[in-house]
Amino acid sequence: MKIGVSSCLIGELCRYNGQGSNYDFLTKILKNYAQIIPYCPEAEIFGTPREAIRLVNINSEIRVMTVNTKKDLTTPLEEICTKYAKDIASKQLSGFILKSKSPSCGMERVKLYEKDSYMCEKKATGVFARAIRTESPYLPLEEEGRLEDSWLRENFVMQIFAYEHLHSFLDTNPTMADLVEFHTTYKYLIFAKSQKSYKALGRIVANQNRDTLINILSTYKEEFLKAIAQKSSIKKSYNVLLHIFGYFKNDLNSIEKKELLESFDEFKQEIVPLITPIKMLQLYTHKFDKSYLAKQKFLHPYPSELKLRSSIEIGK
Repeated sequence: MKIGVSSCLIGELCRYNGQGSNYDFLTKILKNYAQIIPYCPEAEIFGTPREAIRLVNINSEIRVMTVNTKKDLTTPLEEICTKYAKDIASKQLSGFILKSKSPSCGMERVKLYEKDSYMCEKKATGVFARAIRTESPYLPLEEEGRLEDSWLRENFVMQIFAYEHLHSFLDTNPTMADLVEFHTTYKYLIFAKSQKSYKALGRIVANQNRDTLINILSTYKEEFLKAIAQKSSIKKSYNVLLHIFGYFKNDLNSIEKKELLESFDEFKQEIVPLITPIKMLQLYTHKFDKSYLAKQKFLHPYPSELKLRSSIEIGK
């Protein structure tokens, strides 16, 4: 798996002031599961250190201007950002982590200044972030600042692993039977994100219109990527837990049922993290040999060593 990042986040001294940053989630954790590929469009064309730039609203058009000399750098920055965005698309990355607040890399709430004024609103998107989204509309994107939120981090990591899995699967030239098997493993994970997407993907796989395999795979890919881009929630995950519970109704005794349902309710009330009911379900899945559940990505969407479901804060 390959993950793109803003270069400064892995310590490269490429910011306008000659400094870098070090985002621990990348450099200490995610690097163990993915090849990290850095990009810095500003450093590529303007060098380091350099004069700071900002986004400026000039006649209802967003321009890139140097802060002190008021030089318009819009065209060269847009050109390099488009070049890099096309490179990112060609390398089939599975996600990208951007530097927050940056006029080039900021994904949202970047300061947009009025011409010849210090007045600004946090409502713009960075030039590079916009180019990436244009070239790769379904690529998982997040900012390092937003990833400090446990809920957003868990959803993002779930998304990049599913994104990588889908593309690896499609590279195998799958048959219709292979697609059915792939879809089956993601049923509950998709259900935890969107019932609408769950139904739409089910219809695609059912193929009642007898479409060609190449069209089915193309349609499935787009709908799947839309689905995994959506955020899960406590309510949605709780509903999935209840659905999975149905597989054990004839296996558990009354005490086991009570304890399992209590773990669901405590998760819903934010008393325990999601990993608590998940571990109980995994235990019963193995104990009663539920092969259908054993392969469900909802129960193990990424390596457990990441410990992303161990925090109560991942639920919203």
